[in-house]
Amino acid sequence: MADTVVVVDSNGARRHSLESILQFLDYGKVLTLESGAWRDAVTQPEQLKAAFVGPGVNGGLQAEVAALHEWAPHVPVLVFDDGSEPADPLPEGALGRVAVPAVYDDLLAELYRADVFRQSRETGQDERLAELSRSLVGTSVGMREVRRLVAQVAGTDANVLVLGESGTGKEVIARGLHQLSERQNRAFVPLNCGAIPGELLESELFGHEKGAFTGAISARQGRFELADGGTLFLDEIGDMPLPMQVKLLRVLQERVFERVGSSKHIAADVRVVAATHRNLEENIADGSFREDLFYRLNVFPIEVPPLRERTADIPLLVNEFVRRLDREGRGKVRLTAGAMASLCHYPWPGNVRELANLMERLVIMYPEATVDVRDLPEKFQAEDVDSIEVPEMPEPAEPAGEAPGAVAASAGFPEEGLDLRAHLADMEMQLIENALDQADGVVAHAAKLLKTRRTTLVEKMRKYGVQRAE
Repeated sequence: MADTVVVVDSNGARRHSLESILQFLDYGKVLTLESGAWRDAVTQPEQLKAAFVGPGVNGGLQAEVAALHEWAPHVPVLVFDDGSEPADPLPEGALGRVAVPAVYDDLLAELYRADVFRQSRETGQDERLAELSRSLVGTSVGMREVRRLVAQVAGTDANVLVLGESGTGKEVIARGLHQLSERQNRAFVPLNCGAIPGELLESELFGHEKGAFTGAISARQGRFELADGGTLFLDEIGDMPLPMQVKLLRVLQERVFERVGSSKHIAADVRVVAATHRNLEENIADGSFREDLFYRLNVFPIEVPPLRERTADIPLLVNEFVRRLDREGRGKVRLTAGAMASLCHYPWPGNVRELANLMERLVIMYPEATVDVRDLPEKFQAEDVDSIEVPEMPEPAEPAGEAPGAVAASAGFPEEGLDLRAHLADMEMQLIENALDQADGVVAHAAKLLKTRRTTLVEKMRKYGVQRAE
């Protein structure tokens, strides 16, 4: 398993700064080296997760990066410096550059890019799948599963049904399927079935001949013809009227259709990807959706988790949106840890789309500024930000007064010292187990006792191997 990270530089302060940050983020087992002795420290390339090389490496930066890239081509190599000297051009073979001391958003983005790079090389996936990982941002279990399913089905012509709430990125997944398929060089044609009046939907899908109905002053191709050889994305398929469901089912079964006003058969060489925010099985039960069409579309379902169930991805998404806006020349902002924590606490009914809109709004309101909790629109301001866990960069320790109710660290402190991280983890695990015992194993009730969100508690239970059935 790739779990070792090497930091190579002759400057001890730079090495220690980056080592502290990587250890704080639990990014892996960190080895610091003054020179390129990584082959002695890491015996097998498969053990190496990433390599960070500073400008002061003995032997030269270019040579060190080239040697690492040759020895372990699947390993991402990142260059770091403290800005004390003019930055050299990025060496060939290096994936990116990291500033030391690191800015959390920038480092998070580079580490995510590094993980995507390594995974794509290890699994033999090409650059298109790496691009999919950059568009479907997230390291949560749910998003990793979505990317796995997309990669698994993309090379086939199977119909795919993408399920998820509005704003979760269903069209992004459909486009990813198209880009990874053999149809990538042909058209990707989207159609929102809920945005077209029922009486016009047939013409929109299949086209019409001149004079087929009032207003048809010329012949017109439909979406099936426009998508010939490519992919047709039918968004909000659950809003399609029943009469049109029958006609769509026939096309999916027979792979032919006719324009409105014509009896000429046209072959439908189209891969269909459908999406909906509705529960189609409930719609089948109430008679608003055909069961046979559901099974025809539901050959390979992909369910997209809502943003509130993957709050760990919010910092990554925020960073990605800010970077996109900056690349477009629309400005950028930075969020404080408190503001990020507040966003992680918000339930996000509009999902990723709502977050993207918020970041665009903040860029307009606070260009090139730092946004704190009270700068956020009121509904995004959490009542108790301090109780929410959010990753922050470690900073030099400073003397501080003892907080009310804090336990005195000096009382009974062992002479040999202690492992603070392990000690805090043991305390946290014990508190979780106590809360679960008091709540009779009901996770939702235990989360209330711990004043945390249920999803956060579930993640911590998974981390510590705590098993309880709700």
